[in-house]
Amino acid sequence: MEKTEKTKDHIISYRTYLYVLGILIILTLISVSVTSIYLGPLTVAVALIIAVFKSSFVLRIFMHLKFESRLLTVLVILVASLVTSVIIITLLDYIYR
Repeated sequence: MEKTEKTKDHIISYRTYLYVLGILIILTLISVSVTSIYLGPLTVAVALIIAVFKSSFVLRIFMHLKFESRLLTVLVILVASLVTSVIIITLLDYIYR
């Protein structure tokens, strides 16, 4: 395979993958333990915040978004914001009916 100017070498070591895997496992255990504690309506919010951190690790490391252009990163953030706003609008409609 011939390398072009646009092709970048981005090799992530197995150690980095293992660190991220460990972080994801720890965050999963934290989110499971948070759901067993009664925080009222904040329980779901805390679990979602932890899920955002986990998804950012997956996107940046496992899906190699770290090595893509800033435009693609901005587009991913915009799509995530759009999905979040649609979910919030739907929940507000459900709550105030």
